[in-house]
Amino acid sequence: MTKFKQQGFSNTFKNARKGMRLVLKSEINIRVHFCIAMAVLALAIVLDFSIERMCILLLTIAFVIVTEMLNSAVEFSLDAVFHNKYSKLVGMAKDISAGAVMFASVVAIVVGVLLFGSALLDIISH
Repeated sequence: MTKFKQQGFSNTFKNARKGMRLVLKSEINIRVHFCIAMAVLALAIVLDFSIERMCILLLTIAFVIVTEMLNSAVEFSLDAVFHNKYSKLVGMAKDISAGAVMFASVVAIVVGVLLFGSALLDIISH
């Protein structure tokens, strides 16, 4: 038995939606990622991507969005615990977390170039 109240299945989704709204409201970077993701998905639909390419694209988008959300969670948690006071270790943790987002974004760009580059070359060559 836990000291925490069991929240039930429906409340789990309610809290997850609340978390999505919170991160979208509070973090401009994730809004930028979402806008880019919507544009990329629209282009993929226009280019008639195969199911396999669309799955790769969706997983890549998810990779970036998830790392951005985890970065935000790390930042909020550390700020709460350390009351927004400077700490070298907190700074290092935040930098590492931001580095994960940058890494995911660079990988996403490479995947995008590979997926869209070949699709656009096919259109140009015909």
